[in-house]
Amino acid sequence: MAEAPPNPYSEAGVDTAAGDLAVELMKSAVRRTHGPEVLGGVGGFAGLFDASALLSYTKPLLASSTDGVGTKVAIAQAIDKHDTIGQDLVGMVVDDIVVVGAKPLFMTDYIACGKVFPERIADIVRGIALGCEQTGTALVGGETAEHPGLLGVNDYDVAGAATGVVEAGSVLGAERVRTGDVVLALASSGPHSNGYSLIRHIVSRNGITYGADAADFGRTWGEELLEPTRLYTLPLLRLLEKVPGAVHSLSHVTGGGIAANLARVLPVGSWVEVDRSTWSPSPVFRVLADLGGLDLESTEGTWNLGIGFLAVVAADQADAAIAALASEGIATWQVGTVHDGALPSDDHGHFEQGAKGVDGGAVRLVGAYAETD
Repeated sequence: MAEAPPNPYSEAGVDTAAGDLAVELMKSAVRRTHGPEVLGGVGGFAGLFDASALLSYTKPLLASSTDGVGTKVAIAQAIDKHDTIGQDLVGMVVDDIVVVGAKPLFMTDYIACGKVFPERIADIVRGIALGCEQTGTALVGGETAEHPGLLGVNDYDVAGAATGVVEAGSVLGAERVRTGDVVLALASSGPHSNGYSLIRHIVSRNGITYGADAADFGRTWGEELLEPTRLYTLPLLRLLEKVPGAVHSLSHVTGGGIAANLARVLPVGSWVEVDRSTWSPSPVFRVLADLGGLDLESTEGTWNLGIGFLAVVAADQADAAIAALASEGIATWQVGTVHDGALPSDDHGHFEQGAKGVDGGAVRLVGAYAETD
């Protein structure tokens, strides 16, 4: 039998066979996210999704979001653990869609790497698929691109995009918020996928390796810092069903921290003081701040400090909303109230007013954080 001719693409550093193997390894996980709406299976040039259900809407609005997980991937690469970073991606992408009250429909992912290691790529995609299952999202397609010479052999980055739908008359947002509404905080599972450039800087400056045991956490530093992002989509969608009309706006606490993200979903002319004394930031934030020689207040624009989502709800339905989220396993508590009129004096710090191009309300954090137990 004649030998196969040399493959110039392989000689250039691109292994198409490895890519094919990665697809085979991830297929079953991806298929588990497919309902009858997904047509064509895995591997097509485009994913097909039957949108016939949208015919039941009076005025369906499509919601879209795209994001990545930032430099958190560097920690996954450092300890060769890649099975959770996909859940982080779903959290960053799909949980942005539920902010407007939308139900997610489908998601696609993109992985760029220096070299395709099939099991590693499959681990990443399995994590994405698991997150999609947990948010009711179909993973309808994706792409893995090998970039030799541009990325190191063990380097990769991940990104994704998702689409959801919401009835026009049910869109959540600042226009629904009223004076006297209550602001509820939903607990995070850790840093989620934000502020990792600062985290990595602190860890590096202290000479800590990610494989080292972290006595404060009972596991390695890498394992602690790879704690997956909590997924809020289905609990929040169920809250909207269980307590109809209670939720007026939602905020996903990602880059920019608590104040800036809440300000984006408040109406112009309104203001909120978030009471720090209502919670104690998770130990991971306290330990990192101490190592960095920082006070927690100075990190408020970078880390979520234990709050992954904020919900602005009608005051008379706040207790019902808290109970509904508690039944979903999400600790929830009141951190503030919506006011209007002139801003209080700046004796307790300045207000963040709007963010990310949104001319919204004004928010500041006041008081001192509760002590740990």
